[in-house]
Amino acid sequence: MAHLLNTSFIPSSQSLRRNATSSAPPLISGRRSRAQVQAKIREIFMPALSSTMTEGKIVSWVKSEGDKLSKGESVVVVESDKADMDVETFYDGYLASIMVEEGGVAAVGSAIALLAETEDEIAEAKAKAGSSSAAPAAPAAPEPLPEKIPDNVGPAVVPKAAATVAAVASTHPASEGGKRIVASPYAKKLAKDLKVDLGSVVGSGPLGRIVAKDVEAFAAQPTVAAAAETSVGKSATAVAAEAGIQLGSVVPFTTMQGAVSRNMLESLSVPTFRVGYTITTDELDALYKKIKSKGVTMTALLAKATALALVKHPVVNSGCRDGKSFTYNSSINIAVAVAIDGGLITPVLQDADKVDIYTLSRKWKELVDKARAKQLQPHEYNTGTFTVSNLGMFGVDRFDAILPPGTGAIMAVGSSQPTVVATKDGRIGRKNQMQVNVTADHRIIYGADLASFLQTLAKIIEDPKDLTF
Repeated sequence: MAHLLNTSFIPSSQSLRRNATSSAPPLISGRRSRAQVQAKIREIFMPALSSTMTEGKIVSWVKSEGDKLSKGESVVVVESDKADMDVETFYDGYLASIMVEEGGVAAVGSAIALLAETEDEIAEAKAKAGSSSAAPAAPAAPEPLPEKIPDNVGPAVVPKAAATVAAVASTHPASEGGKRIVASPYAKKLAKDLKVDLGSVVGSGPLGRIVAKDVEAFAAQPTVAAAAETSVGKSATAVAAEAGIQLGSVVPFTTMQGAVSRNMLESLSVPTFRVGYTITTDELDALYKKIKSKGVTMTALLAKATALALVKHPVVNSGCRDGKSFTYNSSINIAVAVAIDGGLITPVLQDADKVDIYTLSRKWKELVDKARAKQLQPHEYNTGTFTVSNLGMFGVDRFDAILPPGTGAIMAVGSSQPTVVATKDGRIGRKNQMQVNVTADHRIIYGADLASFLQTLAKIIEDPKDLTF
């Protein structure tokens, strides 16, 4: 769902002249005078797209300076701490001046553009923007930085002939040959990796925006796919250069990395403890092989099993935010950690205990696609009540996870591996087993709570008939 831009009034010289010649008392300087003026030029503010967002990055301007805008029309794509979102305008008018260019960062509530009510006031708005940006113009100096150290949400890399910073002066940073190219950060990164010219790709996203699947489809063509194979056998320096990495450089955090950093620091203030458990997965593996062809994923099976176990142990699904009380959450929403380009996000499978495994699997695939395109809405990533982090697909046998702020527990899942075990009749046998480790908030969850929860989880996984009802 697109968000609306906040705006405020700025008095134009025309409206000031009308007030000066009227019979009303003289205007009082300061804030009160602003309320008495019928404004014609409005500031467009950086919106708060989530409760944790303190600043936003301009991914792309959907509209150009001078374009006519209608209320509810998308104007700019903003990167919050977790996703990219199309932002709409509250008012009709003209986009008079862009004050924060693509790739620029602005604090929530600060002006990023000016909106003029009529075409006649565009020039005046540009003048106001020029005067207001005269002082803070110095921070614009680091703008060439993405040429040396591109971050994960910066402008798409265009052919080397366009790499000169001076060439950017006459065209918009997200343009190629004067033509605006709007693409998701992941699509830009993917295009760079696959050596795909974004100018040749037709976007299927909102307003023609290029998303990852568009780049993948274009790269699948023989001539493009062949170009992507040239990185094999190259030195580390060459590979890093192709990936847009300059070895030895210092790279500032992206907006998402900054949010992850703040959350991890907040987690340090929570007293946590860890409990591990070994679970036999033979029956779960057999079930997965049986229903995999129907679109079921192992992630969905683990989320479903976890949710059913949490039904019987509500304290493990609880959360504490103020250090003085805790909440027994009314829903069981399983957040699953997903690594994406430039960071980490936790899409949420809501009411996982109530949704059937087939619907849950379809929903999970949808969430992953949206996460990698950075199109998740806030309720799709910030409503988790219990988190699962799975590194088993990488062959990791065990690890510990850091507790997300405000939740009671997170479970780290390792890979299922063949293990020699003693059977009940005293013989030696082989079973597939995985290690799970739960990190919990010790203010509200105790060792016995986790032990009991893990016993329940093990029973569900070792006899998974309830997962498909």
